[in-house]
Amino acid sequence: MRSILYILAVILIIGWLLGVFVYSVKGLIHILLVLAVISLLIGIIRRA
Repeated sequence: MRSILYILAVILIIGWLLGVFVYSVKGLIHILLVLAVISLLIGIIRRA
């Protein structure tokens, strides 16, 4: 389950970076970043 969360977080971060530098869709980009951070935090909490 942890690996799925990390993969999801990486995909969301890449999507966020692409959106910031390529598309500049402001609202959606920040939602992707927040989802990626939440996924990483859940993975860290479950590992501890």
